[in-house]
Order: sequence, then structure tokens, then C-alpha cells
Amino acid sequence: MTSVLIATGQSLQRVGLRMLLESQPDLTVVGEAAHGPEAVRLSALLRPDIVLLDGRDTGTDTMETVRRLVHAPDGHAPHVLLLTTSDDAHPYGALRAGAAGHLREDATADELVAAVRVVAAGDVVVSPGLARALIDAVRSRRAVENSAPGNRLDTLTGRERDVLTAVASGDSNAEIADRLCIAPTTVKSHVSNILTKIGARGRVQAVVFAYESGLVHPAQQHVLHA
Repeated sequence: MTSVLIATGQSLQRVGLRMLLESQPDLTVVGEAAHGPEAVRLSALLRPDIVLLDGRDTGTDTMETVRRLVHAPDGHAPHVLLLTTSDDAHPYGALRAGAAGHLREDATADELVAAVRVVAAGDVVVSPGLARALIDAVRSRRAVENSAPGNRLDTLTGRERDVLTAVASGDSNAEIADRLCIAPTTVKSHVSNILTKIGARGRVQAVVFAYESGLVHPAQQHVLHA
């Protein structure tokens, strides 16, 4: 059973999200928060698998909330799925802070439920619009931040670079295994090693790293999906 904490200042939205998620046999809502600090407090108390976080706050507030959720002192790090009204640099910043995925608020009920399940499994949910925003942001940041990601890229083996390129294309572990003709368990091991070497907490941050390091270029863009 996947446990979810809903964090949004919209009371009607909280009710609707709870009804939707609790209608699923494999999902349960363990709590509701009206703002970021309350979400952080309840996450430490309830230890949910997923925090469904409304991104209506300012970018700085949202990024700080994400950081506090995924870097909790007690070591509990829920997957944060961000709900936003637009595809801009704000959710990109939240992804860099540690969010596990992003979904627009005009997504359908089926898309939202699917996104929660995908994020719970440790995979990536990024809307097509944000994929474009991510590339634009990387273009503007690369001149400033190129050296550090590049150094960490040098620590990866050739096979790990192949796997990371496939992750950045939005492929699942099963798809990567088929593409590279290796076992899914081997892919999982490679992904774990990659995250350790580059200092990333999850696949979304690995995707950001792939662009920022220059391993993946804008011309190679694929839509990131579950």
C-alpha cells in the first residue's frame, strides 16, 4: 500500500484529491497539510511514501519545502510529486532541489493516479512542457556550472553513461535492459551506482545532471515520461 500526504492550500482540492486517491485499492491518504511547513512536520510524523505538493507558493518557498522534505533529519525521504499550473523554471528548480516528479494541475484523474504510482516506484514523471523548460534552463546555466558536473561525469564508466543517457530519454529499467541487452537487475545496479557517483537522490536529479554535464544535448531531447 502506497501512503500519500496531500499538501495544498486549496481545501476543495484536498478533498477532491483524497477522494480520488482513496478510491484506488493500492493508495491511501495518511494526512493533509495546508502549507509547506505543515507538510514538513506531518511528513516527519506520518512518514508517507509520497508527498503530493502544491506548487502555488513562490519558487523559493517550494524549493525550500522540497529540500526539507527530502533531506529530513530523521532520514525519511518521501518522493515529492509537484503539482503546478505552468511549465516554467519554478518546477525545474524544485526538481533540482529533490522533487521526484512534476505534473500540471490540469492533468486528468487517471494521469494523476498513474503519476503517483510511477513516482512511488522510483521512476520519473516530467511533463513535456517542463522537459523543454529544463533544456532551456540548462542552456543558461551550463556556462556557470559546467565544471563540477563534468568532473563527476568522468567518474562514470562507459556502460554507466549509456544507462544514464537512456534514463535521460525517459526509459524505464525494463526498456533500458532491452535497449542495452542486459538484465533488468543489472540496470538497477547501474542506476544505483550512477546516483552514488554523481551525488543524486533519484532519477530526476540524474536527468538534470545528464543535461548539465553535457552528456545529453538539447538535440537529443525526448519527452520524459513514466
